[in-house]
Amino acid sequence: MAGCNLFGGSDAAGKSGEAQAPVPLGVYSSLPLLWGESDDIRGFLSSDKDQGWAHAFVQARAGLVPLDHLADASGALPLAKDHVLLLAQPRPLTPQENVALDDWVNAGGRVLLFADPMLTAHSIFALGDARRPQDIAMLSPILGRWGLELEFDESQQPGERLVELEAGAVPVNLPGRFRLRQEDGYCTLEAAGFLADCRVGKGRVVALADAALFEDSRDLRDAESRGKLLDALLTRVSVGIGRE
Repeated sequence: MAGCNLFGGSDAAGKSGEAQAPVPLGVYSSLPLLWGESDDIRGFLSSDKDQGWAHAFVQARAGLVPLDHLADASGALPLAKDHVLLLAQPRPLTPQENVALDDWVNAGGRVLLFADPMLTAHSIFALGDARRPQDIAMLSPILGRWGLELEFDESQQPGERLVELEAGAVPVNLPGRFRLRQEDGYCTLEAAGFLADCRVGKGRVVALADAALFEDSRDLRDAESRGKLLDALLTRVSVGIGRE
């Protein structure tokens, strides 16, 4: 993807007339964003294999903190609050992780969450294989804590389409939608519930009910467009970091 400007500040960040450096990123995901998919250790560690635009985007991010859990021995989320936490189709959280995540956000943390109720991304691993990405988002406890419920319309037809957001047109495939559990809660909804924007304590959560954005594209322009969309969403959730 040489020449593809996926990794700089977004156009949204530059609306004030000054380019803003991307905020550092913590990543917790079942998707192959940190490590590519391979059924042998040689392929897993290979730097020659094209792992796709999303893997390249994450790896190029300054201050990247890969996370394999959301609660350390003390019960705290091991990420500084000047980072944005990218939660992309994570595996089900433990009770300790739910508490740690909620505490971290309430104290000023920022989260960009992708919760897909019916993941359509291809995987080389079969259903039931622990290495396979999480097929169905199972995040009801933390979503409920933030006043949200994730719903899925089983009657919809598969196939990629676009959902218009302020950040741009986001590709989706069998997306879900969020419902507010109480009208006076933390969150507001956009795009018929596809996106939820939540103010939780001193922090913020922007949640999208699909993860098709991360699917690979062999079209360089499409890959660049997806990278810019992700960067714009990260910029949206990071506004105000360091100024509270």
